[in-house]
Amino acid sequence: MQAKIALLSLFIIHQLTCSSQIKGDWEAGVPEGCTTITVGKNATYDGSVMTSHTDDSHRTRSWVNIVPEERHGRRDKVTMYKRENDDSRKMPAYKHTEVGKIPQVRETYGYINSAYPCMNTKQLAIGESTFGGRESLVSDKGLIDCQRLIKLMLERCSTAREAIKMSGELTKKYGYSDYGECLTIADKKEVWHLEIVGPGTNNVGSIWVAQRVPDNHISVNANAARIQEIDTTNTDYFMYSDNIFDMARDSAWYNPDEPFRFADAYAPEGRESMAATRREWRVLSLAAPSLKLDPEARDFPFSVKPDSKISLEKMVEMFKDYYEGTPYDMVGHLKKVTEDGDTIPHPYANPFMPYDKYDLHDISGGWGKLGERTIARWYTMYGTITQSRDWLPDEIGGIVWFAQDNIATSVYIPIYCSVTDLPESYKTPGRNGFNRNSAWWAFNRMSTLAALRWNDARHDVDKVLLPLQKEIFSKQTETERKAMSMNSKQTKAYLTRYTIDWGNKVVSKAWQIGDDLWTKYDEKF
Repeated sequence: MQAKIALLSLFIIHQLTCSSQIKGDWEAGVPEGCTTITVGKNATYDGSVMTSHTDDSHRTRSWVNIVPEERHGRRDKVTMYKRENDDSRKMPAYKHTEVGKIPQVRETYGYINSAYPCMNTKQLAIGESTFGGRESLVSDKGLIDCQRLIKLMLERCSTAREAIKMSGELTKKYGYSDYGECLTIADKKEVWHLEIVGPGTNNVGSIWVAQRVPDNHISVNANAARIQEIDTTNTDYFMYSDNIFDMARDSAWYNPDEPFRFADAYAPEGRESMAATRREWRVLSLAAPSLKLDPEARDFPFSVKPDSKISLEKMVEMFKDYYEGTPYDMVGHLKKVTEDGDTIPHPYANPFMPYDKYDLHDISGGWGKLGERTIARWYTMYGTITQSRDWLPDEIGGIVWFAQDNIATSVYIPIYCSVTDLPESYKTPGRNGFNRNSAWWAFNRMSTLAALRWNDARHDVDKVLLPLQKEIFSKQTETERKAMSMNSKQTKAYLTRYTIDWGNKVVSKAWQIGDDLWTKYDEKF
């Protein structure tokens, strides 16, 4: 009997360990990482199609590089990996353990290889947000996890519909092995949300649905499944796996006498999480304040028509947001009375405190003891805003605006999808410990110092970075006009130099701002 108990204990420990291996970025039972915003071509300021992503993570890698187009042999294979927690380094990280191989295709597109690859040389762009879903749907029999699925899409596809179709085929054959994910997939014409979950314990396959964002709308995913009723007659706006209804019905996850709702059937816990729904409300409300959406609502429209066209500046504003000026400002109650009798925000009122400081300052919110899950986060590794533009050659039309660390104190540089290299600091790993050669550490240090005395130091940061961001955006038209006059090889070389120059410049600024903050607020932190 004792032997059986010991074996059972080992089995339980093993199961818990396996489950936690891919839950490194979860809190309070739900994912706390990643927000993605999508905008159709008729809702943007210039006609581009946009997706985006904040990689909010306590473990994900910081470095990014360029993977070129490649040719492969007939019998070549591509390796699939499982993501696991890695606590062997100086900082928490992930390791990737091989689980199998699948056949490679003869030719693959090049892509910008961030932790979650973000755009290929055909202007196909992808954002990501984990929503979890039912635990019983996760299967360790599959070979393809979220990061590998994105990589396969960008290597093999040029349109969103093609990527979604291929995703369904590959995961049906080789199996999806991850928790529920939303992938926001944009091409030169349109943008879709793909929500995918596993096929169930010990099964091989996947269950998924995809919904297109109307061209004149904006949408968001913030760690909760959002696709609900599926119009099976409208193939221009919906795609789905052939097992989507059967699994839900057989598992009694929906009443066949009522309309089928994907999110309620496969990921109901996300629809109850204020960490997710508050961000949905905030993004949609910032885009369309005229709708007067209820911040306490459980569900919001999948997408809305913005009150005005969405610009790059508006996208940056939304990603910098932490509910300041709303009832959900976690630190709005922290005030100071000046010698003149004025009540002002306390210099130390910091929306980016680590969780174990919350009880010290009586902070709570829609996420209970974790306060409010704001859009801007102190543990963001990087952020992207992508533009795909059908009126320009691919070399110029596809651009990723890439920021490091907390977006509230960062600046986006342009990475065109055709560039062949990046600044050395962006390619330098950051999770092996503090490194003066790492772009991520330049922004992480600056952001951390600014947060320590937020209501003073943020103005010092903005004084430098806001004009810098404005300058970068203002140079886009001129840069692309010059690139249009060159042949393809010259264009790639020119845009590569352009990206490297801006990357080096903003990293230098970040180090300098950090030094200045340390000097100015010495003895005041």
